[in-house]
Amino acid sequence: MSDKIIENNQVTIMGEVVSKFKFSHEVFGEGFYMVDVQVKRLSNSDDIIPLMISERLIDVTEDYTGEYIMVAGQFRSYNRHEEQKNRLVLSVFVREVSFVEEEPDGVKTNSIFLDGYICKEPVYRKTPLGREIADVLLAVNRPYGKSDYIPCICWGRNARFASGFRVGEHVQILGRIQSREYVKKLSETETEKRVAYEVSVSKLECVEDV
Repeated sequence: MSDKIIENNQVTIMGEVVSKFKFSHEVFGEGFYMVDVQVKRLSNSDDIIPLMISERLIDVTEDYTGEYIMVAGQFRSYNRHEEQKNRLVLSVFVREVSFVEEEPDGVKTNSIFLDGYICKEPVYRKTPLGREIADVLLAVNRPYGKSDYIPCICWGRNARFASGFRVGEHVQILGRIQSREYVKKLSETETEKRVAYEVSVSKLECVEDV
């Protein structure tokens, strides 16, 4: 697997484990499990970020709830078929994991770097209070011809800049992963609380392909 491909999608997360391991799937006899980590934001709120982790990296029979871990990996997406539709499911695919005493002060606990291509026209809008926002969907290549589709959200000047992107443009993004609760309307009478994940962009730039 080429390092170049891995370099285009880099995530570091540090936080508190807030769930037990739950089996996800198996590939060539290797089991993968999901676990949630709570990561603090500067604004005193938290993000709950799902990690996908191999049973070869950690003892998945243990309950690590309340412990602090640091992981490095990639932000990945896959389509899950439900209610006659495909739903984009996002999680951090963990490559390295270590336990830490507690969140050290001043350390970046949530950072992501993505290098990919705009795969949908950006959606630019203003909030009722006049704050500028742009939604961007980035396709990030993976080995063996696969891609991850990562929703990104830009604010202010970045939103104005991103609103001019065209489909197929090569873009690099720095930011953090955030979770956001929303209510999904299932029918006239039914709703369901769900969580969406996206990259909150702090820096972005266009890359000239040579």
